[in-house]
Amino acid sequence: MNRIDRLLGIITTLQSKKYVTAERIAEKYNISIRTVYRDVKAIAEQGIPVSFEQGKGYFLVQGFFLPPVSFTPEEANAFLLMNAVVERFSDKTTFKHYSSGLDKIKSVMRSTQKEQMDLLQEHIRLQTSYMVAPEVNYLSPLQTAISNKHIIEFTYKNKEGITSKRKAEPLGLIFYAYNWHLIAWCYKRNEYRDFRVSSIVDLKTTSDPFRKKNHIQLGEYMQQLPVKY
Repeated sequence: MNRIDRLLGIITTLQSKKYVTAERIAEKYNISIRTVYRDVKAIAEQGIPVSFEQGKGYFLVQGFFLPPVSFTPEEANAFLLMNAVVERFSDKTTFKHYSSGLDKIKSVMRSTQKEQMDLLQEHIRLQTSYMVAPEVNYLSPLQTAISNKHIIEFTYKNKEGITSKRKAEPLGLIFYAYNWHLIAWCYKRNEYRDFRVSSIVDLKTTSDPFRKKNHIQLGEYMQQLPVKY
């Protein structure tokens, strides 16, 4: 769990109880007491009224609440329409995350709206040609590495079936020619490379930051690809 998700989780935990001890927060989110202190301080610095009572724990000042995210029926239907696309052109982990998010959208809607969404879902299908995308893995961890600018390590299998160990700085993901492609700065080749995600095996994400400065923009790299946009 990243820190932003953890901070939101702590706020939700504080909303759910009158008092919450630092030890309870540390246990729930598998962090140290010192980290709890830092997180609570960060929450307070964002204007959220967190207070502390000796012998009882942290609490949110009475009157504060974090309102649930609400969606119009049209916005919810747009997410539902994309469900079929995500299921067909992403990996199982990404689709699982998307489905979980869609369930959260449904949870804040009225019963009649939920029924309408369920009915609509039964009337949406995605029909693709015989040229379909191969099964891929690792889209979710690759997205995380791209957004955090963290180095990745993986084994790559080329068209001849020969594997090689790679270490790279992932810049972006592009879907073209019915395949997901990872654009990354490859340390082995010392240049930008285009890797088919379906040919990546044994991916390992690290916490090491990028070493190279001033990377090419993804849009600029796309202009070099053998396809038109």
